[in-house]
Amino acid sequence: MNCLQNLSRSFCALPLQGGSAKEDYGRKPSNFPNLSFFFSFRKSSASSSCVSQKIQVKASAGRSSGTEMSNAKLDEEKSEVYSTNMTQAMGSVLTYRHELGMNYNFIRPDLIVGSCLQTPEDVDKLRGIGVKTIFCLQQNSDLEYFGVDIIAIQEYAKQCSDIEHIRAEIRDFDAFDLRLRLPAVVSKLYKAIKRNGGVTYIHCTAGLGRAPAVTLAYMFWVQGYKLMEAHSLLLRKRPCFPKLDAIRSASVDILTGLTKNLVTLIWDNGSCSSVEVSGLDIGWGQRIPMKFDEEESFWILQKKLPEGHYEYKYVVDGVWTINKRDLVTDPNKDGHINNYIDVFRNDIDSGTQELRERLGRDDEDLTLDERRRIKEFLEAQPDD
Repeated sequence: MNCLQNLSRSFCALPLQGGSAKEDYGRKPSNFPNLSFFFSFRKSSASSSCVSQKIQVKASAGRSSGTEMSNAKLDEEKSEVYSTNMTQAMGSVLTYRHELGMNYNFIRPDLIVGSCLQTPEDVDKLRGIGVKTIFCLQQNSDLEYFGVDIIAIQEYAKQCSDIEHIRAEIRDFDAFDLRLRLPAVVSKLYKAIKRNGGVTYIHCTAGLGRAPAVTLAYMFWVQGYKLMEAHSLLLRKRPCFPKLDAIRSASVDILTGLTKNLVTLIWDNGSCSSVEVSGLDIGWGQRIPMKFDEEESFWILQKKLPEGHYEYKYVVDGVWTINKRDLVTDPNKDGHINNYIDVFRNDIDSGTQELRERLGRDDEDLTLDERRRIKEFLEAQPDD
């Protein structure tokens, strides 16, 4: 097990190329021979180009058979695909090596952020450092991709009297899904920590996106940290890239209520056989089919969306493209562009707008009353 502590950090905000990430993962078991585990991050500024920094921690295993070496090669390829998707989707150069086993960092004495458990033996490793709650944010598709037997891990944890394994799923690489699910997920985490005490291990697949974001939200909403104060502490302990805007938006959603407005997208070309939309609130890995209006001879999609900024692309007869009649983003460094739409609340008042703007500032914090209301909201959420 690799325990990574106090790694140096830097970031480069890379533009997301909508719809370009590889979406299909193979499902092959994992073994790990002599390989290197590394995170890669870049830092950019107006006056200098990105400087890449790699942090390597060596891991070794005993003599491997030809079959094990073959499986390890496949696992390495899966890690490469996953890392590529993660970099494109998260907006920062991030690399994960699943074949080297579980890795983690203590953020506080009572909070650990790490990568996924891979075998029941990992439960004992966490028990050995005082973990009382394992909080898993992975979906089944994440586990299947890397061949993780979650049932075996859960069953072993049940046999232990001193640790609880809990699942609270969030879609990978999807900031909008993170925003929507954060209140319920942090509520479950909050109640588990109150119930079990001790050290809590929060993990997703790589421990670089979802798990850091959930940890930040907990520190912000429950433990009394300013958001950027918690963010700074987190990055000093573990290089990662949590989506801060999702936490800010979820905070406003809790305090003001989540409302949705109807938006309409139109593809004005009746000569194609199918039109789909990707992005919006479903992420780049999924698509929504548009309906063809025979009377008007165009394709239409109507969908209710909460307030926010959404990027999307059309998939016309299997080809990714934009609609030049819709709003279009500026080209990123690779020249890629997306359509986008900004959704505003119809009933937004000056107080809600002021709250959103205030929480968007780096030096801002929740008031005592706002934090009390958020805690009451978390406590009132129904248990599964």
